[in-house]
Amino acid sequence: MNAIDLLKADHERVKGILSQLSESTDRAIKKRTELLAKLEMEVSIHTRLEEEILYPAFKQEGGKDEAEMYYEAKEEHRTVDSLVLPDLKNTDPSQPEFAGRVKVVKELLEHHIEEEETEMFPKARKILGKAKLDELGNQMEAVKAQYKKEFSANLAA
Repeated sequence: MNAIDLLKADHERVKGILSQLSESTDRAIKKRTELLAKLEMEVSIHTRLEEEILYPAFKQEGGKDEAEMYYEAKEEHRTVDSLVLPDLKNTDPSQPEFAGRVKVVKELLEHHIEEEETEMFPKARKILGKAKLDELGNQMEAVKAQYKKEFSANLAA
C-alpha cells in the first residue's frame, strides 16, 4: 500500500474515534475510557510511522519549505503526544473538563490532519514519487503490525 494512502486511512480512523468521543456523554465512562485507549494507540502508532518513515524521506528529498513543514508537523505531534493526550488521560471521563479537553484534542488533530493532507502529502507525492511511496508504505505496514503487537502487550502488562 502507498504510504500516503495508509496514513490517510489512519486519519479517517482517528477522526471517527474523535467524533465518537466528542459525542459521548459524562455518563458513558466505559465507552470514553475504551475510545481514549483506542485513540492513544492509533495516534501513537501513526506518529511513529510518520516520524520514523515518511517525514525523514520527505525532509531529505525536499528543500527549505519541506524542512519547515517537517519541523512544524513534528512540533504538532509533540504537543499532542506530550501535553494534550496525557492531560486528557488524567482527566476523569465523568467530569465536564473531559469534554472540553476532547474538543481541544479534536481541533488540534483535525488541523494537523488537514495540513498534512492538503500541503505535505501532495508535495510528498511529487518529490518522492510512486515507487518510493509504495516502498515506504510496505515498510509502514510491517512496522505498524509490530507496533500494534507491542502496544497490546504493554496494555496487557
